[in-house]
Amino acid sequence: MANSEIMKDIVSLAKRRGFIYQGSDIYQGLAGTYDYGPLGVLLKNNIKNSWWQDFVTDREDMYGLDASILMNAKVWQSSGHVAGFSDPLVEDLKTKKRFRADHLLEEAGFPVEGLNLTQMTEIIQSNNIKSPDGNPLSEARQFNMMFETAVGAVDGDISYLRPETAQGIFVNFKNVVDSFHPKLPFGIGQIGKAFRNEITPRDFLFRVREFEQMEVEYFVHPDSWQINFTMWQEVIKVWAGKIGIDLNKLSELEIGEEDRAHYSQRTIDFQFEYPFGVKELFGLAYRGNYDLTKHTEGSGVDLAYLDQETGEKFIPHVIEPSLGVDRAVLSVLVSSYREDDLGGDKRVYLDLPFLVAPIKVAVFPLLKNKPQLIEKGRQVFSDLKSELSFVMWDDNGNIGKRYRRQDEIGTPYCVTIDFDTLEDNTVTVRQRNTGEQKRIAISELLSYIKNN
Repeated sequence: MANSEIMKDIVSLAKRRGFIYQGSDIYQGLAGTYDYGPLGVLLKNNIKNSWWQDFVTDREDMYGLDASILMNAKVWQSSGHVAGFSDPLVEDLKTKKRFRADHLLEEAGFPVEGLNLTQMTEIIQSNNIKSPDGNPLSEARQFNMMFETAVGAVDGDISYLRPETAQGIFVNFKNVVDSFHPKLPFGIGQIGKAFRNEITPRDFLFRVREFEQMEVEYFVHPDSWQINFTMWQEVIKVWAGKIGIDLNKLSELEIGEEDRAHYSQRTIDFQFEYPFGVKELFGLAYRGNYDLTKHTEGSGVDLAYLDQETGEKFIPHVIEPSLGVDRAVLSVLVSSYREDDLGGDKRVYLDLPFLVAPIKVAVFPLLKNKPQLIEKGRQVFSDLKSELSFVMWDDNGNIGKRYRRQDEIGTPYCVTIDFDTLEDNTVTVRQRNTGEQKRIAISELLSYIKNN
């Protein structure tokens, strides 16, 4: 099957089964916005919870934070976002639609790395590159992607919807140091929303205007940045495999100096093979001491760190593992999507790890009009739900249809209560990937599910 068809099937499944809906759907949508449905929320939260566990909770060198989305506008001036957080924009001279100049050049087969606005314009004009609607294009210019918003009732007081979560960590660096007196190296992690006014949002969850980030700023001595960079490089790869990202589709790209962000002294992009091409999934950057230095200058507050053991005072350097929640969800869906033949019938299923599967177990009564089966089934359902939380009761349709429905949403196990259950307290447990069925005693059911 063509990659474009696979992507269409994933998007269709995501909507049909309640994972992801187009934002503002009944009003013809809003480009670059998506809503997570009941199963999508569970999948997303399982991914976020796993990240928080591995990157924050289980480490002794990490502190959690939840910074405000709205910040003093001076934060974004000091960080360089007001002056430089922009993408190259061109405009269709007839329809006035706007497009990313670099995207149009890529689609036309031209390399874009290191090109400035003048060079992009020259390529567009000399090769007569048109807009997607077939019309001439304007010269390329910079477009700032931050959403500006008014604050309070006084005209002229503005702020921005944050375009990244990192600055909330940097402006709280001194607060955390003063509260906990941590020894270097240490990190601050948070999960939160960010907003970018993308010129051309596209490719489902890949490029959107409202998204969520899982980010760490790890503060180190300048002499130890390389070993800590390598450490986080490995942590990211291990975690990616843990949540079900296909590591055969994952690769690392060392970003050249001319293409790195202004603050970065080294950057690796973890790239993923999506159906629409190999593109960035996660990032790992060595930011030097750029951010804390800029905020020291902008605020007048000394953000240097004093090593109590050596007496050395310096501005720490920073390693930043930055992982997008939405792209993680998308890559997990792409990695887990399967089509096969089972029992002579074509089926679709999501090969989701137990860790992130929205529903861990589905419980079926063989027949929904038999009170004794319902009563026994509800007892099994209640016992499992008290331990696993994400358990679904499903008595709609025949058993075959219920299996297929659970396969499509990635449920690892289905448990059927039948008339034999009433006699010997055993149930039929079906495994998602193979369709294999086993007879298991109810007393051993929870242990079987957790250990298989």
